[in-house]
Amino acid sequence: MSQQVPAPTEGAGAAADTPYAQLGGEAALHALVERFYDLMDLEPAYAGIRALHAPALDDAREKLFMFLSGWLGGPNLYIERHGHPRLRGRHLPFAIGVAERDQWLACMDQAMGECAVPAGLRERLAQAFFQTADFMRNRPG
Repeated sequence: MSQQVPAPTEGAGAAADTPYAQLGGEAALHALVERFYDLMDLEPAYAGIRALHAPALDDAREKLFMFLSGWLGGPNLYIERHGHPRLRGRHLPFAIGVAERDQWLACMDQAMGECAVPAGLRERLAQAFFQTADFMRNRPG
């Protein structure tokens, strides 16, 4: 059975009301994704999730940016280039448990803080990221 991961744009009104717009659009999203992967490379606390990635992070940076663009209510870049994200299926080759989920969330939260994502939006995104990251878990613990 496939569970649908809720995007933070559900129930959003006009385009200006989307998390993508509230974040600051393309440039702000790029900055967030860049900082996320920079932190993953720099911080020992994120070594577990860093080890799940290729040595070079360029492809991961591009794909996360494209995915988040559409997921946050901006252009559907990922779908236009790669089709349906199939997040869970694409993450099945990687052992993702609670520790990996929590590292990903902590890294993203730190990136959001350092990129000055407004508190209300940061909280809303953190909740949506938790639901999605928890759905990616494919091993206990």
